Amino acid sequence: MKYIFQVRVKPGFSVEEYARGWLEASEIIQQTAGARGTYLHRKIGHPDTVLAIAHWDSKAHRDAKDDSRSARVKAILAKHANVCEVTVVGEFEEPEWQVVPEPGGQ
Repeated sequence: MKYIFQVRVKPGFSVEEYARGWLEASEIIQQTAGARGTYLHRKIGHPDTVLAIAHWDSKAHRDAKDDSRSARVKAILAKHANVCEVTVVGEFEEPEWQVVPEPGGQ
């Protein structure tokens, strides 16, 4: 499944600073059972905004994660809570089907 949210950093904090914390916390969180990777995508025309996508084996795995097990993850999340606005886009299952153009197109 995919857990998707938008992050807008507040003035005085940068997306690059957010990304450094994201990478550090992600290294720890990715050791959790069911974690399958994370991605950040900068929003075109909005240098203060990223789309964050966390991949998990299932919603149950994502819900079972415990960020409180790591003091470092807790500190990063607390800092981000003060300098970022987070909007959850949603939780999405892996696609049942995909529309993938054939190479060369028709």
